[in-house]
Amino acid sequence: MNWDPTVALIVAALGLVALGLIYLLGQPRKSSQGRRVAEPGAAGRREPVLGAGEPEDRDPDAEEIEAEMARIDAALEGRAAPSGQGAASAGPRPDFERIVSLYVQAPEGQVIRGSDLVVAAEKAGLSFGAMNIFHRLVDGRPEQGPIFSVANMLKPGSFDLADLEAFETPGLSFFMTLPGPLPALDAWETMLPAAQRMAELLGAVVLDDHFNPLGRQRIAHIRDELRAWDRKREAAQSAGSW
Repeated sequence: MNWDPTVALIVAALGLVALGLIYLLGQPRKSSQGRRVAEPGAAGRREPVLGAGEPEDRDPDAEEIEAEMARIDAALEGRAAPSGQGAASAGPRPDFERIVSLYVQAPEGQVIRGSDLVVAAEKAGLSFGAMNIFHRLVDGRPEQGPIFSVANMLKPGSFDLADLEAFETPGLSFFMTLPGPLPALDAWETMLPAAQRMAELLGAVVLDDHFNPLGRQRIAHIRDELRAWDRKREAAQSAGSW
């Protein structure tokens, strides 16, 4: 089933914003490959916050990220409308609160090759589509958009698969936007196994959003955060229904 133009616009917009965030946060640090740069709770370690934080808790890159999102948002407002529609009905703007990300990185000095990537993506249930990146769609409901997407770790984030034999990359960026087509915890439980499966098939390692190897403690922490995020959203929706 093909996506309709509105869904394609939303996916493209989300992809632009997410890829912009990936660029702003920088490329993975090789020095962290295979080891944690700091123990949980150690000074200097900043855990991602999925809820709305106070200004003093914000990441130092927050203003730059917000500026990038605003720039993309403004560009979307001026985007030409789909064929047969007026400028005022160009489609809904992206509306999400958080991005949750993981990385699958090849061992230092190695790369992920195009032919291997396509095979691994297919086995992980991904489809190649909008923005020239991979997406995991809701089974039987692809019109709802992606549960999560997978981009190239290298700029510009897309995959040039025209020549599979020549294509290579040091890693992949997995990201999901909240809210999405599934509850946050369900989306995570879909993205995590896919990242682990692709890492296994590609001989790579799964890293968290700080480019540290993803361990059981970090996974449990993320699950707790997403469970709390779902509860908070459900409570807000229930309150708004009265």
